Amino acid sequence: MSQEHEPKNMSEEILINVTPQETRVAVMQLGVVQDLHIERDSSRGIVGNVYLGKVNRVLPGMQSAFIDIGLERSAFLHVADIWENSNSGDTAKPIEKILFESQTLLVQVIKEPIGSKGARLSTQISIAGRLLVYLPQENHIGVSQRIEGAEQRDALRAMLQAALPPEHQGGYIIRTIVEATAMPDFLADIGYLDKLWSNLQSAAQNASAPQLLYRELDISLRVLRDFVNHGTARILVDSRETYQRMEVFAKDYNPTATEHLEHYPGARPLFDLYGVEEEIERALSKRVDLKSGGYLIIDQTEALTTIDVNTGGFVGLRNFDDTIFKNNLEATQVIARQLRLRNLGGIIICDFIDMDTQEHRDAVLEEFKKALARDHTRISVNGFSSLGLVEMTRKRTRESLAHVLCEPCPTCKGRGEVKTAQTVCYEILREIVREARQFNAREYRILASQQVIDLFLEEESQALAQLSDFIGKPVSMQVETLYTQEQYDVILM
Repeated sequence: MSQEHEPKNMSEEILINVTPQETRVAVMQLGVVQDLHIERDSSRGIVGNVYLGKVNRVLPGMQSAFIDIGLERSAFLHVADIWENSNSGDTAKPIEKILFESQTLLVQVIKEPIGSKGARLSTQISIAGRLLVYLPQENHIGVSQRIEGAEQRDALRAMLQAALPPEHQGGYIIRTIVEATAMPDFLADIGYLDKLWSNLQSAAQNASAPQLLYRELDISLRVLRDFVNHGTARILVDSRETYQRMEVFAKDYNPTATEHLEHYPGARPLFDLYGVEEEIERALSKRVDLKSGGYLIIDQTEALTTIDVNTGGFVGLRNFDDTIFKNNLEATQVIARQLRLRNLGGIIICDFIDMDTQEHRDAVLEEFKKALARDHTRISVNGFSSLGLVEMTRKRTRESLAHVLCEPCPTCKGRGEVKTAQTVCYEILREIVREARQFNAREYRILASQQVIDLFLEEESQALAQLSDFIGKPVSMQVETLYTQEQYDVILM
């Protein structure tokens, strides 16, 4: 490993691995992966994109219109999503009084096209910056509901108001802020958003509908907008083209980030060098080992995620209570990190090892909340329930890592287990009896996997002979190499 690109013990490094089809981002702290983001070109969404659209049809009966924005299917605009009507209450106009066919208008996608349905649109434009969301048609300042405490909300609102020039047009929503924000941060964001809006307006004046005017940033540029903070030591990018795009963007919109931006030219893959590939593999496994010898079992289902803490081979301290306490404390850090890595959302149930003392339970809960505080996603944690479980919720912001990288196993269909060869043997025997009662075949042939046929030839050979005698017909067998253990067919000859 060259000295120049050895991982440093800085507070945070961001690694960006680029291929033509996919961009992966890993956020590292002290050499350990804390967060992973994967974006594939084939599945990049259009929510947030702004278009100059043309009205195809106005449907008074549905109070909606179909808008051509240059996609395969026309997009859908409902009267409630038209800005003029959003705050007008009882005086809202019907859609046929607002829109007419062939009219051009500025629209933003608020919902992806799904199946046969086109994208859903709004005429209320909002553009996200790092700290602020700009609302060019509004004139008020809102604060994200996720920022708690009236004093903090009022202070942020006053700081932003003071940062705005008197003649400034438009409103803002202050986004959730994890770390303290200073006036220069607000000024930089206001400048970034003003420039975006100005460029978008210029593009609209020279465009003919339908045309894309503004596209939500791809993941590499969102790193500069959303991920970089005061603790970021460097951003390593293994693609020269992406590095140059990021450098241009940073100079215009986030100049302080340029000093941290580096191109990684090494022959060894960047994610291999920092152990990220191994971390991704571990993040897809149900079992996560703890350094002390204990381990977690993480089960992700449709309804919720369960995390079970086990001591495993950890027996190290003076007495059993201290051993459990130490194991649970270590588990709090690892669980918090795994939630970020795997991007697990919704209801999460953590089953820590039972602790006898309230003091230990309180200390584990406090440590867990501290570990979760590093998460940028909104989290709500309840205390230990009467069953000794910690219940929590984590907001779903995007698909989990497993849903992005994996699909249900076609053999077990997501159960996580397959029927044993013996179970399949007995199913086949019952199937032959059913067929024999309905059809008078000359012979029955079993097509099945090697494991199942081997069992019929060995342990279950007597059962097969008894069945053949019972139905009075011969039964033959044939191995189908492409069949899974659960697949079989009974052929009537």
